[in-house]
Amino acid sequence: MEKLGLTNENWDQFVKWLWDFIPGLVSAIIILIVGIWVINIISRMLRKFFKKKDYDETLEKFLYDFLNLGLKVLLVVLVVTQLGVQSSSLVAILGAAGLAVGLALQGSLANFAGGVLILFFKPFKIGDFIEAQGIQGTVKEISIFTTKLNTFGNQLAILPNGKLSNDNIINYSEEGKRRDNITIGVSYDSDIKKAKQVLLDLVNEQDKIVQDPLPVVVVTELGDSAITLSLRYWTLTEEFWDIHFYTLEEAKKRLESDGISIPFPQRDIHLYQHENIK
Repeated sequence: MEKLGLTNENWDQFVKWLWDFIPGLVSAIIILIVGIWVINIISRMLRKFFKKKDYDETLEKFLYDFLNLGLKVLLVVLVVTQLGVQSSSLVAILGAAGLAVGLALQGSLANFAGGVLILFFKPFKIGDFIEAQGIQGTVKEISIFTTKLNTFGNQLAILPNGKLSNDNIINYSEEGKRRDNITIGVSYDSDIKKAKQVLLDLVNEQDKIVQDPLPVVVVTELGDSAITLSLRYWTLTEEFWDIHFYTLEEAKKRLESDGISIPFPQRDIHLYQHENIK
């Protein structure tokens, strides 16, 4: 003992402290194991409860993550308290740690607040096709801190909720239908009325195009090399792109088959010959 720098009195104090500490340590380990087991059971019960109830999927995910995190924090507090840390001291430590973590993780706290705002105001929900922060995609998941989108190319985009809740958001799915606006240029020597009728016949023969409001074709610009026609019609959101691509391709075919040309950009250049002046 003396070689280790411990006197008999110090050794006796250490052994006494160890005997006093072991029961608390064993209790803390038991509480930790039982607590994890109980949290897993509660998590499974929450999943079954949400599955039976027809709640909003976004709300279910947010509440599940929030309750699961809260239960784990409570378990850590119980375990630390069982190890002999006084409740008042623990509160003071947690307060100081919370302040330090809050200053260090201001972005995460902003994302958490953003998640709450998204959950409360519901600018979009899972399954909606949205555009935000320069990214378009279908909402796959809304969690406490981030929102995940599946892009058109099937990439996963992860957007922080803090910026997302304070940025412009375009929700293409919310209204249920969208208006398309296809612009087509026809030559100046074309029959405009005939061109407009060809385009109207094209959209009116498609059953999936909404007839209220009615499709229209208007002249929007007299350009340098063409007259610009705008074909405007409404369709259901889920059928928008299929109809758009079909209509765009068919418009070119039908206009050309009726003798209406779609000109290339062109300019008239006039050359003047001047006599040399001596």
